[in-house]
Amino acid sequence: MEGTRRPRLEDRMLAETICSAVSAAGLGVAAITAYRRRFLAAFRVAAYALVPLGLVMTGAVQWLADTAFSPLAWGGFVVLGLAWLLFVTTRAVERRRAGAADAEGGAAVAGAPTRGAVAPRAGGPSLEAGKRRTKKGGQSEPADDFSDIEAILKKHGI
Repeated sequence: MEGTRRPRLEDRMLAETICSAVSAAGLGVAAITAYRRRFLAAFRVAAYALVPLGLVMTGAVQWLADTAFSPLAWGGFVVLGLAWLLFVTTRAVERRRAGAADAEGGAAVAGAPTRGAVAPRAGGPSLEAGKRRTKKGGQSEPADDFSDIEAILKKHGI
């Protein structure tokens, strides 16, 4: 391909050498930590130190070196970033519209007019309707008066 530069062998070898050196240094630190009888920390450092070596052995470093020096690969990353940005933006707009629709009292449908919300307790019975009321003598009488229902009907103009 014209316009794309293939990484040279020296570039890959440099990356592999750096990763190997980092692993060797990390294993040295792990050995010193184990010598100080901090074995849990030593094993953790050794685990982190083996990651770059594993990346070299699997070929991930070679792939990364190929990608780092390829303009086509960087263009692909730009396109992926643009796709991610568009996705996040559309999700944010969708959530904002849903939040506005919830504030108005209904779900937003594209092109559909929204109606105002009804008061939350306008149609429900009063909490007092099921309670028993007591007379002056301490006896209870059923709450069979319809004052709550009448208040609701008056509220709605019936």
